Amino acid sequence: MDDRPLILTALLDEPTQTRLDDLRARHFPAGRNHLAAHLTLFHALPGDAAAELVADLSAATDRAPVTARVTGLRLLGRGVAFVLDGPELSALRRGVADRWRDRLTPQDAGRVDLHVTVQNKVAPAAARALHDDLAAGFEPWTAAVPGLALWRYDGGPWETGPRFPFTR
Repeated sequence: MDDRPLILTALLDEPTQTRLDDLRARHFPAGRNHLAAHLTLFHALPGDAAAELVADLSAATDRAPVTARVTGLRLLGRGVAFVLDGPELSALRRGVADRWRDRLTPQDAGRVDLHVTVQNKVAPAAARALHDDLAAGFEPWTAAVPGLALWRYDGGPWETGPRFPFTR
């Protein structure tokens, strides 16, 4: 049995993914940037229940694709994130959370906070400068969310797991 935690992310359309990956590559400290830009829905789902989770996620994605609106920027203190608003994606996340309520970490049991971090682990002044630069030209956009992705966490880069495209 593999009890390493599972991470659930939302997949993003190619233009959005490319845009956020580019920002992350330019502004995330190179020695700490081991992942593509990602929209995390859960940070630590129970790894020992992978088969049940796969079944639940397959059922949850038997629906039309959803969208999320990229609405602004958030200064994280030592980084910057793009904030997203996606009512359908948030509802889907709540459904998974309800099903796994007894096995969620406090972080995952909390409120939905849709964001993609493009900078982290930098000096506060560098984060403020990037935030202000990005905010000056920011225009909201809509991102398609074609599905979900499950990852296995083992203390470093994430191990790729199954993908769950929206099927309708």
